[in-house]
Amino acid sequence: MKTALITGATSGIGKEFAIQLANRGYRLIVTGRRVERLEELKSMVSVPVEIIPVDLSKKKECFNLLEKLQDENIDVFINNAGLGVAGAFSQTDIKKELQMIKVNDVAMHILFKGILQNMQEAGSGHILNVASSAGLLPGGPYMAGYYASKAYVVSLTRAVAVELREMGSSIRVSALCPGPVDTEFNENADVVFSLKGITPQQCVKEALKGMDRKKLIIVPSIRMKLACTFSHLVPYPILVKMTGRQQKKKLG
Repeated sequence: MKTALITGATSGIGKEFAIQLANRGYRLIVTGRRVERLEELKSMVSVPVEIIPVDLSKKKECFNLLEKLQDENIDVFINNAGLGVAGAFSQTDIKKELQMIKVNDVAMHILFKGILQNMQEAGSGHILNVASSAGLLPGGPYMAGYYASKAYVVSLTRAVAVELREMGSSIRVSALCPGPVDTEFNENADVVFSLKGITPQQCVKEALKGMDRKKLIIVPSIRMKLACTFSHLVPYPILVKMTGRQQKKKLG
């Protein structure tokens, strides 16, 4: 039985990845801070599930997680845990922003490297780093830190993909870059929807299809694919202003 590791599996996209990978017959290793939600997830699927409680905003816990997993043969890693903060940069809470960077970038980086090295020993595997369509844009006024954090994820994934190809490695890496998804993310980031979101089910279904096709950058939904294509045609100053207007709507 193949094994899938999923961080941030307590809700939203992470939980849906767990369900759909379980339906594909994967044994699951799931992490998160809310153990009761992970137990609920375990009761929903018919495959073996190992629960590892972890707070990925703490570097020590990231490294402890890697130690616990060093003897595992992980076939798929969904590097999903993430946070968002909205508001003018001069006014947002620095503690919340630093926690966001610790989860979105530091934890993502530590686990990406650690699980990649695990897969290199095994000789195969696929890692999906969950970024955002925000990471494909030049900047996002009123969610400046979040956009920057997700640009880091996209940039790192693209570079590592080239390195792996040049090594002749069979390991694949991808970045998932969705637009709005109907999850708890917006509530936790203190924003309201400015655009209609897609469901977690659609997001994960398209993500897995993209992974099956060995795509590097996966953008779910036709609307977001068109928006990302359009962004390449718009001059940078205009695009940043447009993005800022859209983000400002999220502040309610």
